[in-house]
Formats: sequence, C-alpha cells, structure tokens
Amino acid sequence: MNRIAITLLAGVAFVGFASATQAADLIVDYAPVSPGMINVSGDWDGAYVGVFGGYGWGTLTDEDGEFSPPGTEFDTTGWMLGVNAGADFTISEAIVAGLVGDIAWSNQTADTDFGLDSATINWQGSIRGRLGFDGGAFLPYVTAGLAFANATVDDGDEDTQTHIGWTAGAGVAIAVADNVSLDLQYRYSDFGTKTYDLGGDTDVSLTSNALTVGLNFSF
Repeated sequence: MNRIAITLLAGVAFVGFASATQAADLIVDYAPVSPGMINVSGDWDGAYVGVFGGYGWGTLTDEDGEFSPPGTEFDTTGWMLGVNAGADFTISEAIVAGLVGDIAWSNQTADTDFGLDSATINWQGSIRGRLGFDGGAFLPYVTAGLAFANATVDDGDEDTQTHIGWTAGAGVAIAVADNVSLDLQYRYSDFGTKTYDLGGDTDVSLTSNALTVGLNFSF
C-alpha cells in the first residue's frame, strides 16, 4: 500500500471516530424524540441495500515485459457506479459488526503513453467484513475482505481476465433520516496478478484506491 493510500486510510478513520465521539456526547444530552420527529440516533442492526458512486485511481503493472519493460507501471483513473447489500449486528454496547458485498461498473482506464493500446477495469466488487463504533447517528468503521476486478488489456492483441485479491479501508455511515444513511468510504484494493494472452502470455497486476459516497436504505 503506497503512502497516499495509508494517509487517506488514516485520515478517514480519524475523522470518522472523532465525529462519532462528538456525536455520542451530543446524543447523551438530547431530549426524547417528540412524536412525528425522526429518530436518527443509534440502532444500526439489520439488513440494508444501497447505491454508491466514486472515483478510483491506481496502477496496472506489466510484470513480464510483454508490451513494455518488465515491471512498468501504468497509472489508471476513472469513475465507478455500483450497488451494495449488507447487514449489521450489535455485538456489544458500542461495537457493531457486519458483512457487506458490492459490485460496480467502472471505467478506470490506464494512461497508455507507450507500449499499450488500451487497458480498462470494466467492473469491480468485494465481499467484506465491517467493524464499527456506534456513535449514535454516526458509525465510523474499518472494513476488509475479498476483492475482484474484471479488466481488458489490448496491445494489438486483446484479452479479458478477472482478478481476485484483497481490499481494506475505512469509512463512516451517517444517519440522515429514518432508515436512510449516508456512507463515506475510502478503500485500497490489491486485485493480484492474472495471466493475459496478448500474442504471448504475460502477467498483469492491478491495484486501486477508491473514494466513494453511497446512500443505504435499511429494513
């Protein structure tokens, strides 16, 4: 994980936990919710579905030197739009654990200045565990698990492969209405190495950073 990824991960976690601590202090002093008002504090248990969008950046590496010197890295950037589903469970007074899966369309494309005609991550997804702190209307969390990405590489010959690797990150869920929450998240993903047939077999590895904003609906 590069320094930028580590810095972003630490920053998201710090902001999330600081916000949750302040929110928890405020919630203690709140009066009971009046009839007709929306109660958006605490109670993160249950299943949810959602949508999200965001921006990703990372690297595609020609490990064998099929279309560039061995180990050449190509920068990738692009947008993503996806759906997710998960469930959370309170395991102690302030700790919430969960499981979530997501899949997203992506146009994260390599900067192909030399040696490579085109390379694009077509879609990506993950299956992750999640562990958070119940700060009332705020749920800062860390998350990690399995990640996968489908990519197409073209250097005159074209091939498409699906990578499988790992992902880790942090975020904060914010209750904005009854059964509705905003999800702000950063994740680093290492999708591992896959062999592409590009007129000859070559190993290509993928990594990605992603900043996303989502809206979840619980039930």
